[in-house]
Amino acid sequence: MELNKTVKDTSLILLPVVIFIAVYFLLGLFPNYKFGTVDTEGVYNLEKALFGMTLEDGTRVIPSEYFRIHHWAVFDVLSGLFYLCWVPLPFIYAIVLYFQGRQDLARNITWAFLMVNVVGFIGYYIYPSAPPWYVMDHGFNVITDTKGSAAGFANCDAITGIQFFHNFYDKNANVFAAIPSLHSAYNPIAFYYAMKKPRNRIWQTVLAIVSVGIWFSAVYSGHHYIIDVVLGILASVAGIAIYERFIKRMWEK
Repeated sequence: MELNKTVKDTSLILLPVVIFIAVYFLLGLFPNYKFGTVDTEGVYNLEKALFGMTLEDGTRVIPSEYFRIHHWAVFDVLSGLFYLCWVPLPFIYAIVLYFQGRQDLARNITWAFLMVNVVGFIGYYIYPSAPPWYVMDHGFNVITDTKGSAAGFANCDAITGIQFFHNFYDKNANVFAAIPSLHSAYNPIAFYYAMKKPRNRIWQTVLAIVSVGIWFSAVYSGHHYIIDVVLGILASVAGIAIYERFIKRMWEK
């Protein structure tokens, strides 16, 4: 009986991960830029209007442009380290919860993760958009066969001597999936459920710090606008709400 329960719990935890992987690769066969007009200029201009910064010569630029000119080695490395936690850390925490006997919270994380991705994928197709580095490198013209770029993370590669980000982003076949920033959405999921566990201050603190670090890194590196990050956070909230309201009830029956 106990074995059956363990198998069932484990299967329910892993199922959304399997679904996510399948959907992710399936979407690669149907690029979002084939289903809508790619925005390169509108979000750039809105970012500049809302969050623009002024250079020494008086030029108004978006934050990512400012950080391309003004960047510091310590932030180059830290931003890379934070960004690497985007998916691994929430799943590491889910594994920890699993072996602590909190399979319920581990299940919550993986299913909420799936729902957040559903929200994000819908966003990609409703509003295909280019990231800041694309506009900085290619202007406002839409070039659909553009390869991914390490952008600001190239500085991290240069400092460490490891071409991780270059190799990782070079394989990105679709660069027009910037809104919402799902990088910004994942760790808040784990943080939300970490807050549900008593005497869990260390994990709560780590996940909070990493979440904020990823938000900063997304903009600092030129991979996302602040607008993308905010919408990513809202996607996280929406995905968790959908899971809590509709999916989670199935386990509670």
